[in-house]
Amino acid sequence: MNHLIALDMYVTAGVGVLALILGLFFTRVIPPLKRFCIPAPVSGGILLSLLTLLLHWVLRVDFSFDGTIKEICMMLFFTSVGFQSDMKVLRKGGRPLVVMIILVLVLIVLQNLLSVGIARAMGLGPLLGMATGSIPMSGGHGTAGGFSPVLLEKGLAGADSITLAAATFGLVAGSLIGGPLGESLIRRFSLSSESGGEDVFQEIEPTKTDDSMPKRRYTLAACQLILAMALGMGLYKLLLLTGITFPTYFGALLVGVLIRNVFPHKSGKPDPVCQSEITSIGNICLSLFLGMAMSTLKLWELAGLMLPLLVILLAQALLIVLYGYFVAFRALGKDYDGAVLVSGLCGFGLGATPNAMANMSAICYKYHYSVKPFIIVPIIGAMFVDIINTGVITLFLNLI
Repeated sequence: MNHLIALDMYVTAGVGVLALILGLFFTRVIPPLKRFCIPAPVSGGILLSLLTLLLHWVLRVDFSFDGTIKEICMMLFFTSVGFQSDMKVLRKGGRPLVVMIILVLVLIVLQNLLSVGIARAMGLGPLLGMATGSIPMSGGHGTAGGFSPVLLEKGLAGADSITLAAATFGLVAGSLIGGPLGESLIRRFSLSSESGGEDVFQEIEPTKTDDSMPKRRYTLAACQLILAMALGMGLYKLLLLTGITFPTYFGALLVGVLIRNVFPHKSGKPDPVCQSEITSIGNICLSLFLGMAMSTLKLWELAGLMLPLLVILLAQALLIVLYGYFVAFRALGKDYDGAVLVSGLCGFGLGATPNAMANMSAICYKYHYSVKPFIIVPIIGAMFVDIINTGVITLFLNLI
C-alpha cells in the first residue's frame, strides 16, 4: 500500500505555477514544442506528472491534490470565452464562416460517434469513447478538464488522465496533420505557386494592449467575470432541474455571451465590457488550470488502457484527414482559401486555435497570405467550438 501525502489548494496552485514556469523554459530550449504549439503548462505538467509516476512506482508514494483553485480557474476561463462571443463580428466572415460552423458541428458529432462506436466494439463502454471523442479532440485541454469531473461522476475511473492525455495527443497530431494536408490540397489542385515567403505572423498578430491603460480596467474586468460566474451558477442550477447533465461552467459561459451582446462595443467609445482585460485574465487562468491539471495526472491509471486509447486516437486522426480532404475542402469551394481553412480545421479539430493559426501561417508563408481564414478561424475558435462542443457532448452524455 502506497503512502499518501495530501497537498492543500495553495500547494496545488504552486505546483501548477511550477509546471507553467518549467513549460516556458522547455518551449524556449526545445524547438519542437514551439513548432507543434504545445502549451507551456502542458509540457511542464507532463514532466511533473512523470515525476509523480516515478514516485508511485519506485518509492510507493502518492499525492492527493486539492482542486479548489483549479476549478475556480476553469470557471474563469470558460466565462471569459462567453465574453468573446460578439455576434456582430459574424458579419465579417460571410458564407465561408457559416459553412465552417456547419463543418465543425458535423465533425464534432462524427468524433463522438467514432470513439463511442470503437469503445463499444472493444467492450470498454461508451464513457471511454466520450473521453476520447470531441471532449479532448475539438475541445482541447480546457474542455477535457471541464468535462472530466462529469465523466468521473458517471463512473469512468481515471477520466481526467484519459481526457488530458488524449488532448495532448490531439495537440501534436493537429499540428503534424494540418500543414501537410493543406499543402497536399494546394499541390493536388494547383491552387497556388510558391512565393518568396512573406512573414504572415506580423499580419495576424493581435493588437497589443497599451501599457498605459488604467489598472482599474482590470479591476472592472475581474468584477465582471466574478458577477457572470455568480449569475451563471444560478443559471446552472436551474438547468439541472431539466434533468439534463451540464458542465458546471455552462451557465457562466452563457451569461458571458449575454452580457457581451447586451452591452456591445461601439466604435470610438470605451468598451463597457472590459474585453481585452477579460481575455487576458481568462488566458492566465487557462494556463494555471492546465498546469495544475497536467501536474496532477495519475498516469499509472492509463496502463491498462494504452492499446485501446491508441486505437481510438489514431482513428480520430484518420477521421480528420478524410473529413478535411473529401468533405470540408469541397464544401469550402475547392480553392486556396478552402485549403488554408482545412489546415486550420485540423488545428482546432484535434487541438486548439493556436494550432490552427500555426498551420495556416506555415502554408501562407510558403505560398501567399489569405485574408479570410485568419478572420474566420479565430472567430470559430473563440466563439463557436466550445459552445457547439458543449451542446453536442451534453446531448451524447444524456443519450448513452
